[in-house]
Amino acid sequence: MKAGIIGIGKLGSIHLRIYKELKEISKIYLVDIDKKKLAAHNYLATFNDYKQLKDKVNLVSIATPTPSHFKIAKFFLENKIPVLVEKPLTQNAKEAEKLVEISRKHKTLLFVGHVERYNNAYLAIKKIITTPLFIECHRLSLYPHRSLDTSVVLDLMIHDLDIILDLLKDKVKKVEAKGVKVLSPSQDIANARITFSKGCVANITSSRISTKKERKIRIFMPNLYISLDYAQQTVEIYRKIKKKIIKKILTINKEEPLKKEIAAFVNLVKTKSFSLEYADKAKDALKLALKIQKIIENSG
Repeated sequence: MKAGIIGIGKLGSIHLRIYKELKEISKIYLVDIDKKKLAAHNYLATFNDYKQLKDKVNLVSIATPTPSHFKIAKFFLENKIPVLVEKPLTQNAKEAEKLVEISRKHKTLLFVGHVERYNNAYLAIKKIITTPLFIECHRLSLYPHRSLDTSVVLDLMIHDLDIILDLLKDKVKKVEAKGVKVLSPSQDIANARITFSKGCVANITSSRISTKKERKIRIFMPNLYISLDYAQQTVEIYRKIKKKIIKKILTINKEEPLKKEIAAFVNLVKTKSFSLEYADKAKDALKLALKIQKIIENSG
């Protein structure tokens, strides 16, 4: 199959490296409006306009800034070319709904890059999670000097929102949130407290102005505590058995989550599989992120 990558910045470059490693991909086309970025890849076919890929590719990755996701994904879906778009799906809920509608109409796969779903540490605990009472998430990063047109809620927190919705499969009852702008025009640090209808509470902190990197989730259930480190792909489980606390460290087969994600997308295209599940879940995470962002903005 032939793949196209739209946007050859930091993330697009990682997509390029992974597509090169996949045996299913025979040719790669690159698109970017920055000719200097394309010049570094002069051994590949490069273009400045994504529409030039219409009759050349079997699938595309969209790794451009969020405001452009809708129009680019719309073009390829309407031409029945499967799309992997990096999170967040779009910049607003109306655009997300429209893309899902187009995907359904043309029976063309819309796949969204929520990479933590493909983290083997997360996959190892999913079957253990039954009745969470409290969930705590910390996603901290150094100042990125990029993607600053997107708030930390849509840039970082959305990963944790997607995972929490996947774990709980429950309705949101109440949302409280606070965030501040420190170094950029949008929120750089944010905290949300979400109460779900069955009683679970999730407390989520995301920051892109930290002095350290951290991507962790902690889950509390009756007589059970799980600590997961996404970056290190490690899991610690503490169980209360009678009057003792028993600690267990899971053995995780560490793999690159993004490679697993892209491989899953490629396989769906290869087998001509169509599902709205990936887009619908990404849409739900986006809607919750936008709600949190609105609460922060309205709080002054």
